[in-house]
Amino acid sequence: KLTSEGVTADGKPMSVSYTANYDGKDYPIVGSPAADTVAFRRIDANTIERTDKKAGKVVQVLTRVMAKDGKSFTVTTKGTTAKGDPIHNVAVFEKQ
Repeated sequence: KLTSEGVTADGKPMSVSYTANYDGKDYPIVGSPAADTVAFRRIDANTIERTDKKAGKVVQVLTRVMAKDGKSFTVTTKGTTAKGDPIHNVAVFEKQ
């Protein structure tokens, strides 16, 4: 289950939420301009793949990899924005 609240670049409030299982099935995502469903599947003990779809078409795939030592994880995002612009982003998160 995820609930995320924030502010857009133009200062408007935003909220995104979903509840999903790691079974590869599509679940509704609320509040996302880019997608209307989300699906998760576990690749291995340290890797999860998230697939976002809009009107049944894949728009983004996010691959999350937890480091074996558990001190960081990497999220690689490939796909398109809500406006159709291409995305290829790699974010690394480190435990403080």
